[in-house]
Amino acid sequence: MAQKGVQLDRETFSCSICLDLLKDPVTTTCGHSYCMKCIKTHWDEEDRKGKYSCPECRQTFTPRPVLLKNTMLAVLVDQMKKTGLQAAPADHCYAGPGDVACDICSGRKLKALKSCLTCSASYCEKHLQPHYESPPLKKHKLVEPSEKLQENICSRHDEVMKMFCRTDRQSICYLCSVDQHKGHDTVSAAAERTEKQKELEVSRQNIQQRIQDREKDVKLLQQELEAINLSADKAVEDSEKMFTELIRLMQKRSSEVKRQVRSQQETEVSGVKEVEEKLQQEIRELKRKDAELKKLSNTEDHNQFLHSYPSLSALSPSTSSIQIRPRRRFDHVTAAVSRVRDKLQDVLRDKWTDVSLTEVDVLLSDSPAEPTTRAEFLKYSCEITLDPNTAFTLLLLSEGNRKATCMSYQQSYPRHPDRFTTYIQVLSRESLTGRCYWEVEWRGNGVCVAASYKNISRGRSNDSVFGYSDKSWSLECCYNKNTFWYNNIQTPVSGPRSSRFGVYLDHRAGILSFYSVSETMTLLHRVQTTFTQPLYAGLRLGYKLGDTAEFCKLK
Repeated sequence: MAQKGVQLDRETFSCSICLDLLKDPVTTTCGHSYCMKCIKTHWDEEDRKGKYSCPECRQTFTPRPVLLKNTMLAVLVDQMKKTGLQAAPADHCYAGPGDVACDICSGRKLKALKSCLTCSASYCEKHLQPHYESPPLKKHKLVEPSEKLQENICSRHDEVMKMFCRTDRQSICYLCSVDQHKGHDTVSAAAERTEKQKELEVSRQNIQQRIQDREKDVKLLQQELEAINLSADKAVEDSEKMFTELIRLMQKRSSEVKRQVRSQQETEVSGVKEVEEKLQQEIRELKRKDAELKKLSNTEDHNQFLHSYPSLSALSPSTSSIQIRPRRRFDHVTAAVSRVRDKLQDVLRDKWTDVSLTEVDVLLSDSPAEPTTRAEFLKYSCEITLDPNTAFTLLLLSEGNRKATCMSYQQSYPRHPDRFTTYIQVLSRESLTGRCYWEVEWRGNGVCVAASYKNISRGRSNDSVFGYSDKSWSLECCYNKNTFWYNNIQTPVSGPRSSRFGVYLDHRAGILSFYSVSETMTLLHRVQTTFTQPLYAGLRLGYKLGDTAEFCKLK
């Protein structure tokens, strides 16, 4: 508290211009005190205006007042100096490069705290006090310190520019509005500012909206990037697993073939050696017998020969003749493995394009033209079977799961998440990519031939019906008319009623075509789109008992 009291005393006896203790104090008629030198310097600068003002309360004097030293105040200041008190402000309070300096301070100027648009001057904390205390000054417009206050003063009339000329699009003072800008569209600067402020706010709102839109776009792109990376990582991981399983299976099959061949080899070798041993034993016996006969044959004594001859042992029965099988008895194994190798090579070389889901593959040439004759379509024929795990329970699958028949009783299928539970539908087991062609033969009240993504709904919603969502495309034939369905939009299809439909898919080119098959191929409907997943062939039958649909064997 004592320190605060000293501070108040110091400020009381400080010059509001230099902010130091008063030197040769003088007091103006308005009651404010300054250093003699400070106030004289201030008024010297106002000589050109012909009127003089108090730096604190802005009261004007004409003519220039005669200043007399305030003796009592000088004595008090001298006493304060003897106490050792100083009034110098801290260095950080002084204006430096880039700061707005107080216009009232003389000597080393302090930083301005506020600028007054009415006075066109900037004030430090000390010199700003009158604007907070004097009623007339309280009405002045205070803003943050600015070095551009002189830009608010009309160079022609030395008045504050409080008007705006819309005709010339420039700020003017009131005298300008009745002088060279007479007859122009002029308004107060405040009114123009209000109008422009509204436009500015609209612009800001537009910019902020665009920022939000772009941020959403960036977020979507980031999500897309994350999805691409996750999908690619999963594809690499899954393919590595499948190739590892394939390699492991091939190694297992190789080991089994090797084991079987070696086992058969051991059996065959053992049998051959057994026969060989019997033959060697017979050869030894024959050689021994031949030696006896040779010895007897060489006997010169007739009586001895005749005496010994009856004692010769009879020959043992001869081993039956041996049928030597061809040495290439294992060639059938080599041929079988060779056929497997050739099939794998065909898959990896000719069918490898099915693996790629991208629309551009620099290693592949442009897709050939779409077939026109049935013979050309049959080049792309594929064998399709129905997946029992997807079949509706009233469907009976037969003919190697190629044929579906509508029954009156439920089939004993196990529960499976892929099964259609409401509509009489079924999907193929095989996924379809690349260029494929298949045909469906049907009989009964009606049939729906479809191509669908595997993630189509399986429940009670309409989205599970082939052609009722964006996940499947279908051609429906019933009541003697054909209708194409996609995303729950039906398109009438003209063309002959046929008991056999052909479906052609070029997955990479995004082509799906439905044909009526007879002696000629009649195009019923053609789809041009972009497929993002492998497709599966689908069938849907009506509720009439005995209706059938079958994927035809084309090879």
